[in-house]
Amino acid sequence: MNFEWLKRLMPRGLYGRAALILFLPVVVVTIVVTIMFLQRHFEDVTRQMTSGMTREIALVAMRIDAAPDIETARVDAELVAAPLELQLILPAPDSGRDYHDFFDLSGRVVIEELHERVDQVSAVDLSQRREVRVTLDGKFGPYQLVFARIRVSASNPHQLLVLMIGTSLLMTAIATVFLRNQLRPIKRLARAAEEYGKGRIIPYRPGGASEIRSAGTAFLEMRSRIERQNEQRKLMLSGVSHDLRTPLTRLKLGLSMLSQDLPPEPEEIAALESDVTALSIMADAFLEHARDSAQDAPPARIPALDFVRGIVADARRGGQAVKLGPLQGDDEGVATFRRDSLRRAVENLIGNAVRYGEHAEVDAALGPGWFRISVEDDGPGISPDRRDEALKPFTRLDPARNQNKGQGVGLGLSIAADIARAHGGQLRLVDGERLGGLRAEIVIPR
Repeated sequence: MNFEWLKRLMPRGLYGRAALILFLPVVVVTIVVTIMFLQRHFEDVTRQMTSGMTREIALVAMRIDAAPDIETARVDAELVAAPLELQLILPAPDSGRDYHDFFDLSGRVVIEELHERVDQVSAVDLSQRREVRVTLDGKFGPYQLVFARIRVSASNPHQLLVLMIGTSLLMTAIATVFLRNQLRPIKRLARAAEEYGKGRIIPYRPGGASEIRSAGTAFLEMRSRIERQNEQRKLMLSGVSHDLRTPLTRLKLGLSMLSQDLPPEPEEIAALESDVTALSIMADAFLEHARDSAQDAPPARIPALDFVRGIVADARRGGQAVKLGPLQGDDEGVATFRRDSLRRAVENLIGNAVRYGEHAEVDAALGPGWFRISVEDDGPGISPDRRDEALKPFTRLDPARNQNKGQGVGLGLSIAADIARAHGGQLRLVDGERLGGLRAEIVIPR
């Protein structure tokens, strides 16, 4: 079946759809319950009241049929009808007919009950809302009994309907205000996301229900992560251009100083090869960082402490002066992370530690909701006021670090910080307590 026409009738906005979901079932249930209640209640009450009235009508009909003539019948029937507040019309001007308005909820029941319980009844006229005109076939021809409508049916349900409609309107207004307050945070989140998609950052603070707050917090974290990545990309590009310019300038100068008549000296060749090696290291580091960022495997549940043991064992086999420190937590506990990228982050920290110090130590702790890996060295460390700067790409704090054991390009700490943030955690640089150098801690949620 094709329901395209129904889709076109549905509201497009979130507010309209939420209102439809909220109000439509309530309206339908209210209507159904109202109809069923009115039908059952007024039908049962009307049947009971009409049943009592039929006994009075039957009594008058018996007096008329028992009289010898019409005058006697009229007198005897009046003696009974008057105290019962029944108006007798004998003979009747017309035979009458059954009639009730279509909106008369109890009229049908009155007519059915009178016909069923009094054999002489030939017609029931309810055209007058305040009275009932019953036509009966008697011994002396048709006659009519007229009495008030309230004696055979309950009062009109308009009071109940008015009360129900008024209450429904009041509750609808309250629900509308509540619904608007609940949808306002969603609209603000949608506007913030739309503006950010256009390259504009507007102030946004999560609000509303817990689910909306979670979505808003996730959006802010995503926006911050994207902004950090954009900033790091700019810093990386500027760092690459700056760092490449120095060896390129030396290469250009060295080539210009080579004599065309005499062969180059070994020292000149060694200097040029050193510059080429530096360029190669920088290019490889940049390409490796870009490649690893694009090829991250999905997170998996991995035994945490065994993961740390494996990294330290591999580093020791590679000839690095690193040892395994204390491991805290459940030895069989698991954490959720990307194995390859987190391994690279820890290996970068170990590489930095053994490059700028003599020894390194790796310890780990597995808490109820977090996983921490720490790498500590015995080097000169980094002053607290320059630790934020050390996390930026292509930053080398040459005066504060020992470079006797090699030269990096300033990406180790930056990559580790990026990987920690990608896992929802952070990289912290603090003073080492056991070895006295720098202590780098990666803390991620489990």
